[in-house]
Amino acid sequence: MVKKKNSLGRGLASILGGDISSIGKKEIDNKQSTAQSPAFITKILITQIEINPFQPRENFNQEKLNELAKSIQQLGIIQPITVRKINDKKYQLIAGERRFRASQIAGLKELPAFVRIANDQQMLEMALVENIQRENLNPIEVAISYKRLIEEIKLTQEECSERVGKNRSTITNFLRLLKLPSEIQKGLKEGTISNGHAKALLSIKNTETQINLFYDTIANGYSVRELEQMAKDFSEILFKRTSKARNITNAGSLPFSYQKMIHDLSIIINQDIKLKRSKKGKGQLIIPFNNDNDLAHIFEIINK
Repeated sequence: MVKKKNSLGRGLASILGGDISSIGKKEIDNKQSTAQSPAFITKILITQIEINPFQPRENFNQEKLNELAKSIQQLGIIQPITVRKINDKKYQLIAGERRFRASQIAGLKELPAFVRIANDQQMLEMALVENIQRENLNPIEVAISYKRLIEEIKLTQEECSERVGKNRSTITNFLRLLKLPSEIQKGLKEGTISNGHAKALLSIKNTETQINLFYDTIANGYSVRELEQMAKDFSEILFKRTSKARNITNAGSLPFSYQKMIHDLSIIINQDIKLKRSKKGKGQLIIPFNNDNDLAHIFEIINK
């Protein structure tokens, strides 16, 4: 059995009026605020700690974990993890899973921990809020955490705003990201596009146009401002993806206005235009055609 060491403020037993070892998660009032939940610091055997089943994070970078493990071997654990007590020999992780995993890699036998009294709902809330406050979450992980706070903890957006210390508009904007197609959400997770790009894509009603513009943005390196203009131009009409068909040399070095003109022309003539361009600026604009009627149609457009 792990004994209580340094207590915070009044002893936990005096606050609750009994022996802390006898306290179970079912005895805690479901409405009790997590900010008011008592806690104490102790050292716990790492083998007595189990992973948080409510963990909002999906992925842990192994390279970063190894770096943290080396730091822990040299300096030890600077910030205690946070757990809740299940029974005398079992604790459940609330926050600090990266530190916990890295400590396992570093070969530590025990960890300093804040032991908190929390039911399932409080544990989920603490885990979500702790993760949201971290700077290394991707936008989709943050959005999912906000959604879970609202749906599973049953908070309004205003209450959620108060819990995490963010403006309500910030929470609303993150939640909107979950309305994007899965391909674009994956791009946000992997960092191939920014929040600004995603916001521009959200202004487009047609899902196919959203996806096509997403892939062309990656292929052509559109800035947020350029994508905002494209989204404005194609908010009501279909944008045809060109990045997959194009075999372009140095296409990304072309001014955005030229890339847009190539795209517009390819839509008008219903053909995939190919551009070959050298570093010196010389090149060829190749317009394919299927028959004499296609060729006549192209000439007609050019003459206009």
